[in-house]
Amino acid sequence: MTVASIDDLGDLRGKRVLVRSDLNVPLDGDKITDDGRIRASVPTIRALSQKGARVVVTAHLGRPKGEPDPRYSLGPVAGRLSELLGAPVAFATDLVGESAQATVDGLQDGQVALLENVRFDARETSKDDAERGALADELAGFADAFVSDGFGAVHRKHASVYDVARRLPHAAGGLVLAEVDVLRRLTEDPERPYAVVLGGAKVSDKLGVIENLLGKADMLLIGGGMVFTFLAAQGHEIGKSLLEADQIETVKGYLAQAGDRIVLPVDVVAATAVSGDADHDVVSVDSIPADRLGLDIGPESARLFADRLAGARTIFWNGPMGVSEIPAFAEGTRAVADALTKVDGLSVVGGGDSAAAVRSLGFAEDAFGHISTGGGASLEYLEGKTLPGIAVLED
Repeated sequence: MTVASIDDLGDLRGKRVLVRSDLNVPLDGDKITDDGRIRASVPTIRALSQKGARVVVTAHLGRPKGEPDPRYSLGPVAGRLSELLGAPVAFATDLVGESAQATVDGLQDGQVALLENVRFDARETSKDDAERGALADELAGFADAFVSDGFGAVHRKHASVYDVARRLPHAAGGLVLAEVDVLRRLTEDPERPYAVVLGGAKVSDKLGVIENLLGKADMLLIGGGMVFTFLAAQGHEIGKSLLEADQIETVKGYLAQAGDRIVLPVDVVAATAVSGDADHDVVSVDSIPADRLGLDIGPESARLFADRLAGARTIFWNGPMGVSEIPAFAEGTRAVADALTKVDGLSVVGGGDSAAAVRSLGFAEDAFGHISTGGGASLEYLEGKTLPGIAVLED
């Protein structure tokens, strides 16, 4: 199976091209706090513009309830996209209504428009094929071709991701092609030693990945809130730390299967509350106080993880090691990020909170081999699942 690139779409001058981008950025009011996904979307949009296409961008932001919600408007994103492109971006105040039609009709060759949040229409995420198809018909009416470049959404069978591609000549944008290429390198024949670092809150979010990678990775380093279910499975007291009691038996199975290929912290930062002002201390994993909760891996664990990663040739990392948005609990995440920058091989930051963390901690993006824009999509690919938004592009 092959996936076409935008070069395979032929002469695009004067053609209307609908692009599904991932512009789902964090907002504080109308202020964008991390524009990484917008910047990642720019190269494909710019390339289409330079080919003379009339570019119509669609994207989602947040989780509105299938109706307009000003808190999730893409208006601020249009402004930032315009700055990054160095050219005006026309913004439609609806998705497929009068404003959208007028905005698309007003485009000249090489110009770019952004439609309002696609999830303001409940049909976008509907489980009903006909409902999604009706929205896809309206979106496809704006375009002569479709480019899928929103990797963070390709694991969703949504109207603007899946159904539109079935209605128009289609191709993958540069971002999607790059993401899939990296994920194939991680799954098909990774250079070894191959290390996977998993963090984040819940074991249950990573079950499929752990099961699939136990047979492929040479080592699996576990941090974040999910580690306390592993520690509990080993018989440790974990105080008030996050625990998924219903996953303990599953985790015991992982530990029995993988042996010393699973690397766990030896110390943690335990605090009285999830607050930068809370009392906190470094304690051994076998002496977590009953009235405290672990909020980061400790300094000895950070050194252990860095040491294990030093010899790896391929690393995939998804999920912070602690509550990294609070400086007191960010050092474990910082240590892992720093270790990845020193890898003599392929280092992949697997999107989502991990990508936001490395940027907020001040690391240069080019210090890593690849920073994914799609945490959920990356994880599902590594689980071995079919991603609908990729499968529909294959010819």
